Amino acid sequence: MAATVMEGVLHAFEIVKEERIAAPIEIVFETILEQMGPLNSTPEKPMPMVLEAWPGGRWYRDLGNDSGHFWGHVQAIKAPALLEISGPLFMSNPAVSNLQYRLTEEDGETVMRFRHRAMGWVGDQERGVDAGWSQLIVRIVSAVAERARK
Repeated sequence: MAATVMEGVLHAFEIVKEERIAAPIEIVFETILEQMGPLNSTPEKPMPMVLEAWPGGRWYRDLGNDSGHFWGHVQAIKAPALLEISGPLFMSNPAVSNLQYRLTEEDGETVMRFRHRAMGWVGDQERGVDAGWSQLIVRIVSAVAERARK
């Protein structure tokens, strides 16, 4: 049986974003959980996820009939200041990610620091991940603003 040996296929990336949001830290944290969970979507359609918000909890897409896609485990959660998830996320490759939302209150606003680090066999389809996280952050900021208007 033949074997293929590939060298130089491992890659890593880091995405870092920071957003100042004019809302209490508790509301921002709750909105992150909602937007990553049942209100998650793509620009084209809703893509609800399940986020079990406790240490060891799963983050996954439930397609019904015992079908779905596992994205990660909650590695650390300290409401309302930290959500950290580890796992493959959207990558169906031998890869691992660490995703962090760190929230602090500064000058009457919530500062949301987002970081996604990944390494492994990162393919061309993962190269657009920065745009996807940017869309999620826009949804979070918009949803927080909507809550503040109520």
